[in-house]
Amino acid sequence: MLELAGDPDLPLLERVKFCSIFSEMLDEFFMVRLVGLTSRASAGIGIRLPDGRTPLQTLREVRARVLDLQEKQARLWADDLVAALAEEGVVVEGLEQLSGSAVEEFGRRYSSDIYPVITPLAVGRGQPFPYISGLSVSLGVFVRDPETLEQRFARVKVPERLPRYLSVDGTHFVPIERVLAHFLPTLFPGMEVLESSLFRVTRDEADFELSGDSHDLLEAVELELRRRRFGEVMRLEISDTMSAAMREQIQAGLGVADDLVYPVSGTLDLADIAEFTALDRPDLKLDPWAPVARPPLGNIDGAPNQFAAIRSEPRLVHYPYDSFAASFESFVNTAAADQDVVAVKSTVYRTGENTPLAPALVQAAESGKQTVCLVEIKARTWSTGCQRRRSTPR
Repeated sequence: MLELAGDPDLPLLERVKFCSIFSEMLDEFFMVRLVGLTSRASAGIGIRLPDGRTPLQTLREVRARVLDLQEKQARLWADDLVAALAEEGVVVEGLEQLSGSAVEEFGRRYSSDIYPVITPLAVGRGQPFPYISGLSVSLGVFVRDPETLEQRFARVKVPERLPRYLSVDGTHFVPIERVLAHFLPTLFPGMEVLESSLFRVTRDEADFELSGDSHDLLEAVELELRRRRFGEVMRLEISDTMSAAMREQIQAGLGVADDLVYPVSGTLDLADIAEFTALDRPDLKLDPWAPVARPPLGNIDGAPNQFAAIRSEPRLVHYPYDSFAASFESFVNTAAADQDVVAVKSTVYRTGENTPLAPALVQAAESGKQTVCLVEIKARTWSTGCQRRRSTPR
């Protein structure tokens, strides 16, 4: 993914998309793939892996490799993609580069959209370190009382229901955390803001086991998912400009060892740059692919020809290149209605909300056909645990 993001032969927004996907895949790697190794290393299990290394040796090599890839991604975004976007009229910058009128407009946006949904949480006597949810971006803030000179740490969560990149003119985009940092004094009236720095936590979201005696599978899954939200910290990303004092404060609050801390140069969580791919700039994207309805299976209106074609020899349908509607949907709908069909059996890895399979199976069952569907309940892909929570640019 990172190599594709750096490929100058690809359209610009495709490269931005691949850069975003790299971040999502890295999140998944820490949330799921690395959990077993970390558990073995923490338990002191020194049994060598098939490649001859111990879990601890592998974790050390993983850290070195991730830090290297992370630095390459940061340079690619800051030095290459941001500059290329600017040449195309999509400028990503901070408030300090904008005109006074633009800053005022961002101030109004902050007052109406951002300020009402922010709740700063301070740490002190009777105020323990707050819970930090996985994949959320936060501002760590040091503030000081000018009269007593007492210094406090506070965490300000960057709103997740708002776009990560804000714009008031459709061409200049400012990361929401930089808008928030600019107006931090409004959250701490009468206090001096000494430092603000970004950090982000990745938690254990590995596959889980359900008890075989669970009476209600749905309830068991819901309970396990709620428990998983509080998984162990697998990675702490911090801005590489963060002071040692703030890093120590955050590590102590989260109980995170040094080998789980990953300093990041520039922007944290580049997965959110996917928002730019929603821009109406077809000149910066690949032409969308139109699935092909290939004969003899390309018959959307009915499947008798499909039955004859399949009976004559095996057929391979390759999605998304072949038309889903002209093959699978047509086949299953016609099979459900065909009087000569006595059974409809299928194996499904995963379904969407609007799948045609469910209503077709219902129709088949209601008409007296045997219907069987095997579904993999614990299905998981690389992006399953990385559900992005932001909307498109505004």
